Amino acid sequence: MKISARNNLRGRIVDVVKGATTAHVRIDIGGAVVTAAITNEAVDDLKLKVGDTAAAVIKASDVMIAVD
Repeated sequence: MKISARNNLRGRIVDVVKGATTAHVRIDIGGAVVTAAITNEAVDDLKLKVGDTAAAVIKASDVMIAVD
């Protein structure tokens, strides 16, 4: 996968909490935890679950989740 954002923080998903439309996904990146707010649909499409390896991709003020 190629992406223009240069801030890719790889880690392990430690929590996925779905709300009505938005989910909060927490990634431990070596002792620090980054939280991303993404749609429930994105969680389902990416098949995100606790224990998976993923990357917090940071561009400006947004945090996205990327998986291979």
